[in-house]
Amino acid sequence: MDLRARINAALKQAMKDKNATRLSTLRLINAAIKDREIALRGEEGETALDESDVLAILGKMVKQRQESVRAYEEGGRLDLAAAEQEEIEVIQDFLPRQLGPSEIDQAIDAAIAELGADSIRDMGRVMGALKSKYTGQMDFGTVGPKVKDRLG
Repeated sequence: MDLRARINAALKQAMKDKNATRLSTLRLINAAIKDREIALRGEEGETALDESDVLAILGKMVKQRQESVRAYEEGGRLDLAAAEQEEIEVIQDFLPRQLGPSEIDQAIDAAIAELGADSIRDMGRVMGALKSKYTGQMDFGTVGPKVKDRLG
């Protein structure tokens, strides 16, 4: 079952279970996907999102909520932080398993070897290869500096 079908099935199940938090989060996911499709329709005339696009949307949603959790905790609003954390858990149900630090290092080394990258000028190609292969499985904000260190 593809990702969009899984999200829609989970949405229907959340309605049956009367799980308000899960239901609202799944509706937010669907809204974000539809917004992206509408934006693409305006730009390229193409409306179909592939699996990697949906994973990127979900990853972005998790990152936004993690930032909100930090802000709420700093502001002493633990109730709002807990609500954001619940949303993160719902979204992560649809993301692939996150790679550990050693697995990330192996993936970087494999991409560098595969592309024959030897200087910092190859960083874009290495990052592109990693993004195409591991979308949703690693945080590219932390991977970028690691790749830069290896190539630099």
